[in-house]
Amino acid sequence: MTSAFSTPVDLSPLRDRVALVTGGASGLGRATAVALADAGAEVVVADLPDSAGAQVAAEVGGHFVATDVSDLEANRAMVAFVLERCGRLDLAHLNAGVTSGCGLGEDFDLASYRRAMGVNLDGVVFGTHAVLAGLRRNDGPERGAIVATASLAGLTAVPMEPLYAANKHGVVGLARSLGPALALDGIRFNAVCPGFAESAMTAPIRAGLEAAGFELIPAEVVAETVVRLFALDASGECWFVQQGREPAPFQFRNVPGPRPTKSPEEV
Repeated sequence: MTSAFSTPVDLSPLRDRVALVTGGASGLGRATAVALADAGAEVVVADLPDSAGAQVAAEVGGHFVATDVSDLEANRAMVAFVLERCGRLDLAHLNAGVTSGCGLGEDFDLASYRRAMGVNLDGVVFGTHAVLAGLRRNDGPERGAIVATASLAGLTAVPMEPLYAANKHGVVGLARSLGPALALDGIRFNAVCPGFAESAMTAPIRAGLEAAGFELIPAEVVAETVVRLFALDASGECWFVQQGREPAPFQFRNVPGPRPTKSPEEV
C-alpha cells in the first residue's frame, strides 16, 4: 500500500520499543499493532477477553492482555502486565472505542450511554493515568509517547451521534490541554481524528456510507498516522485523517480574547 504522506519519516527510533495498543483486536487497533511491529516495536495488544486480541498478538509476535478499558483498576493491571512481561513501556495507543447506541430523546438508554462514555472517554483518561506511571519509569529526556484515538466527530458537529461527538470532543480537549504540559516531562501526547474508516464500528453501516458516496479510509492509513505521531516530536496536536487528503494537524482557531469594558479615562 502506498503511503498517505508525501514525505517519509524516520521510524528507526521505534525499533525495540515496547508499545501498547488498546482495542487492538480489530480495525484501527489491529492495523496499528501490525504497523508498530513492522517498525520493530514489541507490541502488547489489549482488548476484551472474548476478542481476537490473542490472535492478533500472535500474528505480530507480541503479547495479549485482557482488559476492560472502562475500569480504572483494569487499566492499572494492564500496564502492570506490560512492565512485568516486557520490562518497560515506551508507546501507548489508547484506541478502544464504541458507538453510543442511543440519542438524547426517547431512545436514550443509560446503560448504552455509560458504556460509550466509559470506553471512549474514561478509557482514554484511565489509560493515560495508568500509562503515565509506566512512562515515568523511563530515563532520559524522551520518556515515551501516547496517541489517543479521537475522531473527526471530535472536531465538528455530528447531529446523528451527539453523545459519540461529546466524548470524542473530550478526547480532543484532553490532548490539546495535556500535551504541552506532558512535553515538559519528556512525554508526548497527541490524538488522531479519522473520518469514516474501516473498523468494527463502521462495518454495519458500510453499505449505506458507500451508497451515500463516502469511501472508507483504509485502517492502514490511520495506523500510519499513529506511527508517524510516535516518531515525531509533536505534543498536544490532533491530526485529521480524511480520504484523499494527507493527514496533518488540525489548525484550531484561537478563542477570542477579552476586551476592556471601560474606556482608558474611566480606569
